[in-house]
Amino acid sequence: MMARLEEICAINMGQSPDSSTYNEDGNGLPFFQGNADFGEIYPAVRMWCSEPTKIAREKDILISVRAPIGALNIANCECCIGRGLAALTVNEDICAQEYLWHVLSGKVDELNSKGTGSTFKAINKKTLSETEIPLLPIDEQRKIAAVLDKVSGLIAKRRQQLDKLDEIVKAKFVEMFGDPVGNPMGWEKIALGKRCDIVTGNTPSRADPENYGNFIEWIKSDNINTPAVLLTEAQEYLSETGFHKCRFVEAGSLLMTCIAGSINCIGNVAVTDRRVAFNQQINAIVPKQDDVLYLYWLMLLSKPAIHSTINMALKGILSKGQLSEMAFPFPPLELQNQFSVFVKKTEKTKANINRSLEKLETLKKALMQEYFG
Repeated sequence: MMARLEEICAINMGQSPDSSTYNEDGNGLPFFQGNADFGEIYPAVRMWCSEPTKIAREKDILISVRAPIGALNIANCECCIGRGLAALTVNEDICAQEYLWHVLSGKVDELNSKGTGSTFKAINKKTLSETEIPLLPIDEQRKIAAVLDKVSGLIAKRRQQLDKLDEIVKAKFVEMFGDPVGNPMGWEKIALGKRCDIVTGNTPSRADPENYGNFIEWIKSDNINTPAVLLTEAQEYLSETGFHKCRFVEAGSLLMTCIAGSINCIGNVAVTDRRVAFNQQINAIVPKQDDVLYLYWLMLLSKPAIHSTINMALKGILSKGQLSEMAFPFPPLELQNQFSVFVKKTEKTKANINRSLEKLETLKKALMQEYFG
């Protein structure tokens, strides 16, 4: 049996109150404007509102109705909601809240496909209300939710393990070398361009389709997913013809995002474990002598300094010249290599955890398909 969302819960669309009522002093109710306030399960309080217009109840499901559409959180207190959110108060006589959470988590693509708007896609109350939910007997709903909760819990645990390992490597770096921005150990600081070759990528002409094929991966900034150390696989490849017109690097180089829509993405880095070409949003850092894993963590922990050099007048661009002239601490190679050995051992552990995570995510997708179609 299918039911419309409006038949199983009260839908309260958010509305932005007057900005003069916003405050950071704890005056009024916590105010959540949209997906940017969301955490893993519960939103993080950054703002309060003294005169709320739309209020969500404690334990309501909060759903993002503006790009990105479909993200979910649980209200852990009474709160004010802005126009980027809707609050769902579930009728638990007919639908288990944890069951609805899982159903909605599988409808993100569907809801996004119904979004309208030229700048930011959004869905309205009518679209949300008419979303169809498979409504099973309440006991069966709870059994399904319990299974999915268990798998989701294991997925969260694996992700926490990965985060913990990254924190351990970060702590090891600071223990051995100190904070690279403050450089408390007094290592010699040298311009990056003197220690490494800096290469800006390019785009072979789109006007000539023969430039594109399946000869070599053509990396873009979305393949650099910090804190993942290695590049993801490119979605687009160049042909052998395109290869002769591109810029490429071999394994053992570092690729850095230097042009991006979000300033937070600038300075993201990934290590190449194969020969790749790359576009003009990326600068390659090719070490002449330094260990690439030391360079990876050096750049990662130096992002605040990197961001301070960005030319915001040019929409946030870190040029090849700016990057080349930036000075970083370079400790002895022997210490860099010791750190690299530690990182490689940690990466092996992370690889095992990632394999387990992939299996769990595949299992969850299969269960979602089995339960909800």
